Amino acid sequence: MKKLLTVIYLLASAHLFAQAPAESYPVDAASVEHPGVPKGEVLKFTFSQSKIFPGTFREYWVYVPAQYKPGKPACVYINQDGIQWKTPTVFDNLINSGEMPVTIGVFITPGRILSQDTANALDRFNRSFEYDGLGNAYARFILEEILPDVEKHTASDGRTIQLSKSGNDRAIGGSSSGAVCAFTAAWEKPAEFSRVFSAIGTYVGLRGAQVYPTLIRKYEPKPIRVFLQDGSNDLNIYGGDWWMANQSMERALTFAGYEVTHTWGEGGHNGNMGTAVFPQAMRWLWKGWPQPVKGSTTKNQFLNDILAPGEDWQLVGSGYTFTEGTAVNAAGEAFYQDIPTSKTYKVDVAGTLTTLPVDAKRSSGTAFGPDGRRYVCAGKTKQIIAYSADGSETVIADSISGNDLVVANNGNIYVTVPDGTEKPSKLYLIKPNGQKQVVDEGIKFANGIALSPDQTLAYVTESATHWVWVYSILPDGTFGNKQRYGWLHVADTDDNAWPDGLRCDREGRIYVTTKLGIQVLDQTGRVEAIIPLPPGTGQPSNVCFAGPGFNTLYVTAVDKVYRRKLKVTGANVFDKPFRPAAPHL
Repeated sequence: MKKLLTVIYLLASAHLFAQAPAESYPVDAASVEHPGVPKGEVLKFTFSQSKIFPGTFREYWVYVPAQYKPGKPACVYINQDGIQWKTPTVFDNLINSGEMPVTIGVFITPGRILSQDTANALDRFNRSFEYDGLGNAYARFILEEILPDVEKHTASDGRTIQLSKSGNDRAIGGSSSGAVCAFTAAWEKPAEFSRVFSAIGTYVGLRGAQVYPTLIRKYEPKPIRVFLQDGSNDLNIYGGDWWMANQSMERALTFAGYEVTHTWGEGGHNGNMGTAVFPQAMRWLWKGWPQPVKGSTTKNQFLNDILAPGEDWQLVGSGYTFTEGTAVNAAGEAFYQDIPTSKTYKVDVAGTLTTLPVDAKRSSGTAFGPDGRRYVCAGKTKQIIAYSADGSETVIADSISGNDLVVANNGNIYVTVPDGTEKPSKLYLIKPNGQKQVVDEGIKFANGIALSPDQTLAYVTESATHWVWVYSILPDGTFGNKQRYGWLHVADTDDNAWPDGLRCDREGRIYVTTKLGIQVLDQTGRVEAIIPLPPGTGQPSNVCFAGPGFNTLYVTAVDKVYRRKLKVTGANVFDKPFRPAAPHL
């Protein structure tokens, strides 16, 4: 039964492994068994209790080196598609020579949903879904299910298996779709997987991996070391050109400041060259261990112009119910709301957090006006309310279920009303005299709103899509020249980017909170940088520039608030409008 299933799996996956031209490679001494070298043992297990990939059955093997001693957790190498590259022999030799640390290998086959009628039906093969798909599901599968299962077992001599929990002690690899799977695990969980072996990687349009060369260039470099291998006769089929895609990956990783190396050849889509270079890859991936893997500086000038060296996210506060609107006053103090509790919080320029004695009436959006008052969208009472410094309130407009708002230097207030409260979404203009009018309607879930530094343009996020709309602000304060303008990246596992709050800096860049983090657009609507929040933060909702020089980015995200000092300065709409430099077209 198991032999039949294995044959079926091999036949099902063989379409990706084309016949290669005749290939011949030097044999690394580490790929050959040598007398006197202690041999590790290989144990075989099955796993069928996955909650992340429910219903799947798979086999996996564990290599335990002879030098492994319980009580000291071992480094880990994880490989997709089972045992490849003559790995047990290579590990025996490299561990014995001290060219890699004592490492336990875990070799996993892709999942299958076993057929109930083996005579008349095939299994469901999960390989492409698990390996080619982006997102963190497979990384979680390894961390939460497979590695804990490995530690339930013992070596044949009774040694307990203990695996290091440090990402610096973990490497992961694979070939073809398994290589994409390995890179995705490290990309999603760089603190958990720091070393990647990628052979004939499928960075093409099967399930979204073709976006990696673009995304890599827009993010800060992650602490990942990557070894790439491919040949010029690799596949060139419906999904893309493997050879060109792997070169694009190498170029992107180099541009972005990663520690990356490669071996290129003339081979096809097979494991021949991968097997030949695997010892070389292991030596390089583990070089310098236990020193941690570190990235370098990206060549993305747009990103370098924004990020301040040595500065990272700092937690301002946590444990809130749901944080939403953010605002900054002329003193550089940041304000944000916890919607369900109707509490408003202030962070002064020294970083001191206080709770204001103001009932914000479940407010969401908030902004300061040129008169020094703080304006809020009070959802509970369907009002726009202005709060003075002493806490006294003035109702500016009634019967408007606003979500976010901005107050221009001339006193005009612009308010978004999403689909959830009015259908369709509406954008309101409220004049200083309280007169209100609809200036646009119909975009899908209008959410955040911001003005350009010269206050001639209004940007509005359309949360149900990946667009930021732009409007010209006409002399009478109304909107014109409506256009889908800002194009946002969408995570492979999501249906939309969910853009929410947004703000501009003085150079006209647009900072948008999305599911991927803060996507930063240039004045022409192109995303040139993506700044993720710390792992496990959740989706960011709003953003503002605060602090002594208005150069600290404050971000609300579910139950937390973070800040990060940048090189740039925020554009305050309560100040006199000013004209930024023209963008690069």
